Amino acid sequence: MGEENRFRFSPGRNCWRVAQAEKFALIVDGADYFTRLRQVMRAARHEILLIGWDFDFEIEMLPGESDSEGLAPDGLPNHLGPFLEEIVARAPDLHIYLLKWNGAVLVAPGRILPAVKMASFGSDRIHFALDGHHPFGACHHQKIVTVDDGFAFCGGIDATENRWDTSEHLPGDPRRVDKHGALLPPWHDVTSATCGPVARALAELSRARWLRATGVELAAPNAARRSVWPEGLPVEAANVEVAIARTMPPFDDKPLINEVEELFLDTIRTARHAIYVESQYFAAEGLCNALEERLSETDGPEIIIVSPLKALSQFEDDAMNSLRDRIIDRLSAADHEDRFRIYYPVTTEDEPIYVHAKVMIVDSMILHFGSSNFNNRSMGFDTECDLAITEPAEVIASFQHRLLAEHLGLDAELFARELDRQGSLIGVIEALNADQGRRLRPLGKRPDSLTSHVLAQTRLMDPRYRHGSDVSAGRGIRPRHVLLAGAIGLLGYLAWRALRK
Repeated sequence: MGEENRFRFSPGRNCWRVAQAEKFALIVDGADYFTRLRQVMRAARHEILLIGWDFDFEIEMLPGESDSEGLAPDGLPNHLGPFLEEIVARAPDLHIYLLKWNGAVLVAPGRILPAVKMASFGSDRIHFALDGHHPFGACHHQKIVTVDDGFAFCGGIDATENRWDTSEHLPGDPRRVDKHGALLPPWHDVTSATCGPVARALAELSRARWLRATGVELAAPNAARRSVWPEGLPVEAANVEVAIARTMPPFDDKPLINEVEELFLDTIRTARHAIYVESQYFAAEGLCNALEERLSETDGPEIIIVSPLKALSQFEDDAMNSLRDRIIDRLSAADHEDRFRIYYPVTTEDEPIYVHAKVMIVDSMILHFGSSNFNNRSMGFDTECDLAITEPAEVIASFQHRLLAEHLGLDAELFARELDRQGSLIGVIEALNADQGRRLRPLGKRPDSLTSHVLAQTRLMDPRYRHGSDVSAGRGIRPRHVLLAGAIGLLGYLAWRALRK
């Protein structure tokens, strides 16, 4: 790995385990992901595990490519639900398991009806479950797809609405719409494709999550493991060691697992030249304390953050980006050598691009990505799964160039050449950042309000557990109890209305 790449994974502390990826690739933005997802699932013969925050069975996987019968160019249904039904019908030994966070029912209640319909009236080889096996208020946030125990996607992209976009992030793209035809915002995201032992480990993790959520133990497929690979997806690295890191809150007498946080902290401490982060949120206390320490040093690393301008709702903006403002103040105060920048990306028409990716790249030493945001919830409250690699260095560097070139509307090779010449990531961004068109704009502070002040002070929407927390946290009220109480209340109200007539 070379003398400069000194980072080491520590299973049981900063990761769950390290396993080899026979093939490894990074996928940027939803358009490429959904194309690859269809290719791999079409090839499945025995088992598909989809572990996600949310699934929307009514989305077009390839928007704008349906024919008059609703078929995509590959001849299969374009909408996710019918697509799953068709691939099961074509593969007599195939079982599909879909595990979705039960709280997503509250976020988007209309999406549960297609799922219930599929589970009740569709193939008996499609198994759907809602995951409520977590403390009250916590979220199942892992985003994993495994196929035949030999291939896996793992990253930040869910198979749900809003996630589809191209890397061009075209203003007004008519394909980037919801099921009602309303235009959706530009969306930036990242995931990965792997095959081999690391995919088997992710399948094992997914089956363990299914067992925890449902009480049903799934056996690994008896047939030989199949390392399918999406047609046309370039292999960026072969036979590379991949670390799998988790966050799992204390639950049912099991203590907190915060491997993701430890991995982030070790990475920040090891940085020499530059720390580059893309994250939906920027509010994790422990991680920002570590960044503040690095900025206080003399000749420490540059720190560059790319985050969305605003959250998806005003309440979320008040809750999360008010915390971001306070972190920005702290880091700016510690930045005595002008080494800190925070940006948001925009389209050619200056429309903010929503950043949903969760990535950290340090030097050319480590690439860390997955489902975890830079917030407290992802460090010790929600259930998360991240991956990390420490080699090849050229793959890590190339991916950073690719991401920043996308944000700046440039060719990645041009960005790499300029970085070789200057040596400073901030210097290159500022030299190549245009005055208009695709670019990174400085992220300023939002106006404060009483609501945002209270939410920031209490961290009501960004809690976490720490080691030594009560392991009975999963007992008592659970999300399903709230749903049940709501359903009983609704039935009671309807009965009362009926009796009044």
